[in-house]
Amino acid sequence: MKRQRIFKNILTFLMISALAGCMINSATEKERQQSHLNVLILMSDNHSWNHLGSYHDPVVKTPNIDRLADRGIKFTNAFCDAPSCTPARAAMLTGQHIWRLEEGANLWGTLPSKYPVYPEMLENAGYFVGHQGKGWGPGNYEAGGRDRNPAGDKYESFREFLSKRKKGQPFNYWFSSQNPHRPYDQNAEKAGINPDSVRVPPYLPDNDIVRRDIADYYAEVEDFDKEVGSFLGILEEMGEIENTIIIVCSDNGWQMPRGLANLYEFGTKIPMIISTPESSAGRVVSDFISLNDLAPTFLELANIPIPEEMTAKSLAPIIQSKKNLKIDPERDFMVTARERHAFVREGGAGYGGRSIITDDFLYIRNYEPEQWPAGDPPLYGDVDAHMLHYPSPTKMFLLENRQKRAVKELFDLAFEKRPTEELYDLSKDPYQMKNVANLPIYYETQKRLSDKLYQYLLATEDPRVVGGEMKWIESEYFFPSDKKPTPSKSAQEKLNLKEIYIYLDEE
Repeated sequence: MKRQRIFKNILTFLMISALAGCMINSATEKERQQSHLNVLILMSDNHSWNHLGSYHDPVVKTPNIDRLADRGIKFTNAFCDAPSCTPARAAMLTGQHIWRLEEGANLWGTLPSKYPVYPEMLENAGYFVGHQGKGWGPGNYEAGGRDRNPAGDKYESFREFLSKRKKGQPFNYWFSSQNPHRPYDQNAEKAGINPDSVRVPPYLPDNDIVRRDIADYYAEVEDFDKEVGSFLGILEEMGEIENTIIIVCSDNGWQMPRGLANLYEFGTKIPMIISTPESSAGRVVSDFISLNDLAPTFLELANIPIPEEMTAKSLAPIIQSKKNLKIDPERDFMVTARERHAFVREGGAGYGGRSIITDDFLYIRNYEPEQWPAGDPPLYGDVDAHMLHYPSPTKMFLLENRQKRAVKELFDLAFEKRPTEELYDLSKDPYQMKNVANLPIYYETQKRLSDKLYQYLLATEDPRVVGGEMKWIESEYFFPSDKKPTPSKSAQEKLNLKEIYIYLDEE
């Protein structure tokens, strides 16, 4: 009897152990599935935050993106790190500010291999990683010691990418659209967009030329929405949509005067929608976030340690929250930066600047106020078409009519030199057209924001504050033809331009 009781007790123990093991394994598997969600980034190119239906633009039609916003999270204060393609994408990949990335701070530069990027970290953890379109760039990744684009292997299509992954393998895919980057291949007439319905921001002239230009831009935004729809269709077809985090965003602001390559909101503020497998029922979050925050977010959701050098913060707590509007009290400002955009000044000089923005104010510090912020005249190449080599109707109108009374103020805002400090009261001046820096009534605000910006740059080791080598200043620009700009025949005739300009001394 005693032997039978011992055997029975052992059997009971084994059954309980087996059951516990199954429960543990089940929990582990569930945790593994939750922490290995697919990630799909759908990025537009040169697209400001407010030009989507879900961001209350009354003209542009973006039903696919709006559907994602209805089931996901819409961020109303999302920013890129720099208003320029290459550095904004480098900062996103590394989770670090551009001033920490040496040559990575520039357009047409490189990204040194010593800076880890999240696609490689995900790949090392078992993810299948790839990109389509630009990914990181434009630039020369080999010059930084890399053997492929920092975004991972390149694919011609999402279907090709999915066909090559192992069954059940989590993936991270980044689609970089060419829309709505100039030149605009789509046009408003073909898309059925009426230029008369367009809202023209007050920093641009309100006329038929500008309205048609914005309408053509809208047509390309609508093309991007169609691309988003095609990706959603593939996910649904493959049965992956309920296991995928989908991010819709852009890399920087629109390609208009005071947009791209500027630290005003129209250059740095972007749309950001994150749709997760668990519906968030159309949440709206007003915390200040950055494109850079995606890197630590992906790592945390995949249970991968976040490198200490990442200055960005994971969005996981916000994604997992059920709240709207303000969630994290520390996310009450954003710092952005610019260095060299295009090769548009004598000797290839850049235009260094830093900004800090809150709900109420935008403060900008320009480090080279003696330089032309829009590039040397007469091409002003940091605005729109840098060589005037393809159609840029709004820029051309401003250049052609700069002496007219109704245009001169807008021309000066876009192209003329700027002071060391700029301050804009967003509650009174949402389009940032009146610089109130140095006005006595704003003295305390200006000092407070200047100090806060300085302390942030100090803490994140910006060489412009802490000293040290600023490798972006004389780093190579890997597109030699830009050093000898050749304006289009049309631009030459309309503006009485030379056939070619030389920004670099002949050796």
